[in-house]
Amino acid sequence: MTFLQIAAGFILLLLGAEFLVRGAVALARRLEVSPMVIGMTVVAYGTTAPELVVSLEAALTDVPAIAVGNVIGSNIANILLILGAAAVIYPIACKPQALKRDGAVMLGAAVLMVVLGLTGAITAVQGAVMLFALITLTLYAYWSERRNSASRSERRNSASADLLSREAEEFAEWPRSLWPSLLAVIGGIASVVFGAQILVAAAVELARDFGISEAVIGLTLVAVGTSLPELATAAVAAYRRHPDIAIGNVVGANTYNILAILGVVSMVEPLTIPAQIVGFDIWFMLAATILLLAMILVRGGLSRAVGAGFLAVYGLYLVAEYTGIAAGVTIAG
Repeated sequence: MTFLQIAAGFILLLLGAEFLVRGAVALARRLEVSPMVIGMTVVAYGTTAPELVVSLEAALTDVPAIAVGNVIGSNIANILLILGAAAVIYPIACKPQALKRDGAVMLGAAVLMVVLGLTGAITAVQGAVMLFALITLTLYAYWSERRNSASRSERRNSASADLLSREAEEFAEWPRSLWPSLLAVIGGIASVVFGAQILVAAAVELARDFGISEAVIGLTLVAVGTSLPELATAAVAAYRRHPDIAIGNVVGANTYNILAILGVVSMVEPLTIPAQIVGFDIWFMLAATILLLAMILVRGGLSRAVGAGFLAVYGLYLVAEYTGIAAGVTIAG
């Protein structure tokens, strides 16, 4: 029964995020919002909605290990599992300049997570600062792209704006009219909220039944489940021969996961960070982030072989979590 609840939660999260993003993109288009802004805000926030609702539900039901583990585990899965799978489907080529700014922000967010992890908690004030920083960075990115797109020649050279616009195009197929768009948004939100409630309750029960820590469940099972929208987006983008969109989506999602989700959740309910996550997982996330950026800067993307390597590393990470190796390793020490 527990596994059926988990499966139901996954399905509701995936479908809810899909309808939410597509409906919101359609509404934004009706309001004549530019594709670049849609990709920067609607798509980025919409695809991370499952992580937000699940972490908030976990924090409010007094399981902070799942709330924090979900975010850290999602960031790890986004890089190693999702981009690894996308690269295996079709090699990812990406212009480094397209992600120069956003990649630096993602790395900064990962470093910030390590710093906060070493304190053992995220307070409401720190959460507010994180959220304010994200809003400021988003406004700066919008202003920067608008300035760089002032002339026709500069618009052609704005690689990051082009990538954001094409991210929005991936969700522009349906719906087209007003009421279906509104229904898609409302239904998507309801599905994500209900799916989060089911998933968190089932995850806690599973952890207790099998003697697995809530942190491990959050880092792996819950994290993969909430990353399903990113996985679906990456797989479709790779199949359509637009694999660089997968990288753009993951870079944005990883930044929002830390600054927006942990920021909002800690403002509602201050978070205690489990010792295992402090000692191992935040460092593993930082290493995966650096590895991804190095591949983009040095190799200009991910080959099939590199993608397979990412998947293998993620498999080893899962083994380390479920065998207790991760819990016994303290990288910080």
